[in-house]
Amino acid sequence: MTGSLDRVEQAVGRWLAGRDRPLILGLCGAQGSGKSTLAEGLQERMTARGVRTAILSLDDLYLDGPARAALATRIHPLLRTRGVPLTHDVPRGIAVIDGIRAGQPVTLPRFDKARDEPAPDTGPADGVDLLIFEGWCVGAIPQDEVALAKPINPLERDGDPDGTWRRAVNAALATDYAALFGRIDRLILLAAPGFEVVAGWRTEQEEALRRRIAATGGDASGLMDTAAIGRFVQHYERLTRHILHEMPARADLTLPLDEHRRLLG
Repeated sequence: MTGSLDRVEQAVGRWLAGRDRPLILGLCGAQGSGKSTLAEGLQERMTARGVRTAILSLDDLYLDGPARAALATRIHPLLRTRGVPLTHDVPRGIAVIDGIRAGQPVTLPRFDKARDEPAPDTGPADGVDLLIFEGWCVGAIPQDEVALAKPINPLERDGDPDGTWRRAVNAALATDYAALFGRIDRLILLAAPGFEVVAGWRTEQEEALRRRIAATGGDASGLMDTAAIGRFVQHYERLTRHILHEMPARADLTLPLDEHRRLLG
């Protein structure tokens, strides 16, 4: 990850040079690709250079369980699972970014995944020079309608046979999320070698979490096993594959990774 961090720091330094307003940096990457680690490392380095830096994670914009349950009833049952477009508080994200761009002090949202509800905000962040907006689909654009016709995995085949869920997600990308992502000034992609590595990366994350919980004497019974992870990542397969196919051509910086998250080239 050090090689990726060096490349990102150099690029961000260039983008900030001579800039008289905050830089909104989008950081996209598949689950487990190292986005959070990279964002935290970049924040540390830029802060050391005197650049006032804050991080906004797409995960911290999640809607809570009851709100997603309402979406599941109104639109499609698969929206009960958090993660895909439609399951975030987009207006809150827009308000945070707009506040930072206007030079206003803002509080940053946080989400408690264990409790499945928002946690207390952090901040206020005031006079931010650089906002790192990171998330698995940050900067994503909708697919062509024809690409939605056929399911691409068992989850879509069995859980969304008529395509209602994937069309609703795609429509959100074309509307509310387009407004959110349109506020990004520069976009960086951590490009996985393929979707095939995502389940393994997600498993590594789960195992690390299991070890942290065990070290504190907590209850890790709610964590996912291999089979559950395999099904879980299918929620993100369509959009992850789409991102890896089309985003490299338009991202301001693409960092190709191998299966061990090492920077290629």
